[in-house]
Amino acid sequence: QVQLVESGGGLVQAGGSLRLSCAASGRTFSSVAMGWFRQAPGAEREFVAGINWSGGTGYADSVKGRFTISRDNARNTVYLQLDSLKSEDTAVYYCAAGRSSYYSQQARNYNYWGQGTQVTVSS
Repeated sequence: QVQLVESGGGLVQAGGSLRLSCAASGRTFSSVAMGWFRQAPGAEREFVAGINWSGGTGYADSVKGRFTISRDNARNTVYLQLDSLKSEDTAVYYCAAGRSSYYSQQARNYNYWGQGTQVTVSS
């Protein structure tokens, strides 16, 4: 059974940092893209960051320069470093495994999802 389990969320003050982890089990994901999405209350799920099988990365404009996605294929784990957090970053953050080797900003191009981890930034 394939599982993605996020961890590392929490409550942090504006300007602070968090590191989210996504541990995969049930199969290896080294050959597929991985992504992070987020969903705030009353809003649609939105792309945050993606990483190709080869390590190439991409970010939403709203987080570029503040968030960093990385992967450790030996551990079957993907990370999202969140720095310089703002109140508007408050959301549930989801990890997802892509259908192909290259990341996409479209949620429909991911076929495995974690349960989400809450990030709350207080101003």
